[in-house]
Amino acid sequence: MNYYGNVFRPPSEARSLIIQATIGCSHNDCTFCYMYKDEPFIIRKIDDIIAELETIRDYFPQFERVFIADGDALVLKTTDLLRLLEYINKNFPNVNRISSYATAGDINRKSVEELKQLYDNGLKMLYIGFESGDDEILADIKKGLTTEEYISAMEKCKKVKMQTSITIIAGLGGREKWKQNAINTAKLITKTKPDYVSYLTMRIYKNAPIYEDYISGKFEMPSAEEILYEIRLFLENVDSEGTIFRSNHASNYVLLGGTLNKDISGLIETIDDTLRRKNFRPGMMRSL
Repeated sequence: MNYYGNVFRPPSEARSLIIQATIGCSHNDCTFCYMYKDEPFIIRKIDDIIAELETIRDYFPQFERVFIADGDALVLKTTDLLRLLEYINKNFPNVNRISSYATAGDINRKSVEELKQLYDNGLKMLYIGFESGDDEILADIKKGLTTEEYISAMEKCKKVKMQTSITIIAGLGGREKWKQNAINTAKLITKTKPDYVSYLTMRIYKNAPIYEDYISGKFEMPSAEEILYEIRLFLENVDSEGTIFRSNHASNYVLLGGTLNKDISGLIETIDDTLRRKNFRPGMMRSL
């Protein structure tokens, strides 16, 4: 298959077949994000995607998972997504899960009936970037969404039993707003209770718009210790029984894994031990 530009996927989709249904991100204004800044947003024709898939037909039996990219593939028309899902279901004999990135805006623009069709045809999980649960920070980073829109999207997903994996970012509020980022993000996760939540750590990239604020001193990047105190404060305030919690992204200073709420005390102990020993993951292991 041909891939265009930079292709990204969640850590858990490392062995999945990545199908690039869109190129880039339809929003692409988030100040912290570097991922698609040099690429125009393109919705690919389903006929072209299927034609490319036909070139790797001999490999179909090897795949058990399929991930539909790029930044927000759910922006596609429901009829087009259903055509792609139908092709996957018919031709990939061993696939047991199909997933995709999605924004809350994409989800809210589809009806519950449309989402149910997608779920019934194999799209079982959506990866959604909340980034923060604080509306002030969401406005700062030009996310283009509010916490109420996140809540509405998650309610729709739950109605159709679509699994959700949420990403949140420690350090996104800088040194000034770390407490409100932690506490309000914990409140949002408490309200929405996703199946999975993954913590990333803020990174500054030269082609991200926030880089200029970082250079000028307007945005102050928290230290490793401050990042861990922020995650600790989140864990002290979240209540989302049964949510799988991870901080296994390459950006993180410490690897955490457990299930909320039963493992919260153990996760906090790991953070406290890391803070005491100052044995943060070194920069060479955190490079992306």
